[in-house]
Amino acid sequence: MISTPAILAAIDLAAILVLVFGVYYRRHRRRDLVVAFLGVNAGVLAVTMVLGSSQVAAGLGLGLFGVLSIIRLRSSEISQREVAYYFASLAMGLIGGLAGGTSILLPSILIVGIVAVMWFADHPRLLAGSRQQIVRLDRAITSEEELRLALARQLDARITAVTVQQVDLVNDSTLVDVRYELVRSELVRSA
Repeated sequence: MISTPAILAAIDLAAILVLVFGVYYRRHRRRDLVVAFLGVNAGVLAVTMVLGSSQVAAGLGLGLFGVLSIIRLRSSEISQREVAYYFASLAMGLIGGLAGGTSILLPSILIVGIVAVMWFADHPRLLAGSRQQIVRLDRAITSEEELRLALARQLDARITAVTVQQVDLVNDSTLVDVRYELVRSELVRSA
């Protein structure tokens, strides 16, 4: 008979492959993060399975979760979306590794649930018209109203939020973080 930890490891392996290749890579095409997500998941799963079988408290496993995330997140700049995939990979490895002594049902539901939430939350059609960009305008604009109008014309969009990062009066430029929604005609073109 196959043991519960082995079944959970297989479920975790199948789920991480679906998450990474079926969801993440198909949508974002970043090969370097595929390796990171798979490696983190496999490493966390292995370590937590060892920790779980050696009478070490689950708190140590959660501490490992925190340490690994701090180390990885300081290594290179990644987007908030990629941080979510990263934490999903970590969480799935922890669930698969620490739940070895329990029933298979709850950890399996949690692992599948994480994949389902990531599929839904990162679906291209969810909030399809919302965008964010860092934009450098070729003139220094200090009026927020004028800035919003200039950005709306330049991006052909409805501006929802603007954060000025830099106004350079000497070189006549403005650097801004802009959140906007595409106008209907642009949505049709991008679909």
